[in-house]
Amino acid sequence: MTTLVLLPGLLCDDAVWAHQRAVLPADECIVPSFGATDSIGAMAEHVLATVAAPRFSLVGHSMGGRVALEAARRAPQRIERLALLDSGIDPLALGADGEREREVRMTLLATAQREGMRAMGRHWARRMVHPSRLETPLFTQILDMIERKTPDIFAAQISALLGRPDARDVLRGVRCDTLLLCGRDDAWSPLARHQQMQAMLPASHLAVIDDCGHMSTMEQPEAVTDTLAQWLRRPLATPR
Repeated sequence: MTTLVLLPGLLCDDAVWAHQRAVLPADECIVPSFGATDSIGAMAEHVLATVAAPRFSLVGHSMGGRVALEAARRAPQRIERLALLDSGIDPLALGADGEREREVRMTLLATAQREGMRAMGRHWARRMVHPSRLETPLFTQILDMIERKTPDIFAAQISALLGRPDARDVLRGVRCDTLLLCGRDDAWSPLARHQQMQAMLPASHLAVIDDCGHMSTMEQPEAVTDTLAQWLRRPLATPR
């Protein structure tokens, strides 16, 4: 039995995975909700407690990729395959760069608290998609998804990201079949970052999706689903 666990990113829900859930060949497909959980570690523990299967294939998009790596740190024996989409591994930078990220995130939170989640999303989500998808029905779907969250959930998930652990050693130590996937035009988690990740784990596979920004599963659903389907069909590595 194939159990597939799909982890959404910041302010996302199962709408991110609509095409993948409908098409991918899995006996069981689970999309956990992080709710107002405010740390990557607690999110990973929630995933491990939610999934009953002793072993499963794990896919994480953006923040969900960081949660996936933390789950792999805590229970590597349970992860039979790993896919990280438009994600990253570095902790909050020290010094001015880290303070700049904190300020940007807190400014977005203040906008959400003052003007509402949709108003914040109109500003924030513009960097999340390929420029050709601005002001399209897809962009509206993304704004609808953001509006389903609350400023309190946003605050909790910001706290989780600002306190994110360094996952470089986790990635280097992964022994299961690993896929790295990135939209070629991702302005948030750029291709160069994924190339660096692939260099840390040479046995991994790197897939680049053309004409695609950060929201790859929604922007190019067929291409992402096809890539994940190929990953699921590859023979499992022997557990160590």
